[in-house]
Amino acid sequence: MTRSRAFAEAPLPLFAPSGDEDEAVGYALQGRLPSYIADHRKRLRARFMEGGATALPDYELLELLLFRAIPRQDVKPLARLLLESFGDFNRVIAAPVPRLLAVKGVGEAVVQELKIVEAAAQRMARAKVMHRPVLSSWDALLDYCHTTMAHRETEQFRILFLDRKNVLIADEEQARGTVDHVPVYPREVVKRALELNASALILVHNHPSGDPTPSDADIQMTMQIRDAAEVLGLVLHDHLIVGREREISFRSQGYL
Repeated sequence: MTRSRAFAEAPLPLFAPSGDEDEAVGYALQGRLPSYIADHRKRLRARFMEGGATALPDYELLELLLFRAIPRQDVKPLARLLLESFGDFNRVIAAPVPRLLAVKGVGEAVVQELKIVEAAAQRMARAKVMHRPVLSSWDALLDYCHTTMAHRETEQFRILFLDRKNVLIADEEQARGTVDHVPVYPREVVKRALELNASALILVHNHPSGDPTPSDADIQMTMQIRDAAEVLGLVLHDHLIVGREREISFRSQGYL
């Protein structure tokens, strides 16, 4: 591709500050940012480096991510559109890829940047609980479950497998479901525990509705897994249901 053709195909700014679209087009054809966009990006980066994420509202934090994916456009309108579509920063990051791609202005480069951040957040949270005694790092475990599952749009069922010292030795997704149901098979749960030589379990699943109150089906399924585990000498420590703002523990609520 020739240099002139590359400039001609460069994405144009979404808007100009005073309605002067000719100026924005001219800068794009020259392969560089208009000064008002470049200055805004510089100021935003400086504020972030000085004050961290708390110094920026959600739409500006999203702008920082979008800078890399869309190097020659004003990304503020897209950042605001993403927040309007999904609600907040966390839900944008955790949104399913097909729904992100359905938003006007979002392409594969944008999706990739968002999903890299999501993966990094989950990996950092997971590192705080893996191969550590779970019962003495309970807050870190709750943070990990919330980061991984709170903003999913469908139900997910995970199992945390512990050894005899209650150290987390494995964290696995057992099933995925719909917006209000996930199929769980007690036999498969205990079978996997035996394969891993685990001594105890913690069940975790999310409620996409945001309300972590357990349903009758949740309670029945938990009792079935508890009974199956006890027969084989396994301990079910807890079942956590993750909502949008909080989590419920079956143990603390008296179900176990």
